[in-house]
Amino acid sequence: MDAMELTGVVLLTQPVGEYDKRLVILTREMGKITAFAHGARRAGNPLMAACNPFVFGTFEVVQGRNAYTLRKVNAANYFTELAAAQPGVYYGFYFLELASYFSAEGMEASEMVNLLYISLRAILKGAVPLPFMRKVYECRIMAENGVFAPPEEAGKMDPDAWYALRFTAGCKVAELYSFRLKEEAEADYGRYVKQMLGKTVDRKLMSEDLLDMMLL
Repeated sequence: MDAMELTGVVLLTQPVGEYDKRLVILTREMGKITAFAHGARRAGNPLMAACNPFVFGTFEVVQGRNAYTLRKVNAANYFTELAAAQPGVYYGFYFLELASYFSAEGMEASEMVNLLYISLRAILKGAVPLPFMRKVYECRIMAENGVFAPPEEAGKMDPDAWYALRFTAGCKVAELYSFRLKEEAEADYGRYVKQMLGKTVDRKLMSEDLLDMMLL
């Protein structure tokens, strides 16, 4: 079987046996895939550093019957700084899990991969308050998957919040975290996003529970 190169980000890793790892990778070309990295937990294995959550790069894989085998990784960004970014790293895990919830194998996922990259970079930059960044991310990832629509009119909502919802859903990903809202507008923005997310996500994510506990 010929190897293929896929570009994406590691969403989840789990140990398998004594030395192997199971990876869930969101790729631009094939959507969410499962890949096994044989020997990745063995000291000195060239796959060891790249078989961790948040790693962006090019993944050389061979397709099997039920999963892929990971042969090689050319990592573009390990995002190792996130481990020391408190509580940013917990937001990062939440962003990964929400992306996993919305993705599936066989779907084109370039914008989802871009969204994760921009969002993780924004966490490290620290210019945007994390709770607000979470709402913006939730809004955009729903929009990317066709399950979010801003209200037709502002109604009783703060006009700035209404405009921000429309901007978030349709702007370039690179511009996503370029705006701020005043307190009342941010509250309206957050309430609407939470309402839409509650209608879309049918279970509470494990990382969301962890994030809530860390922020108590």
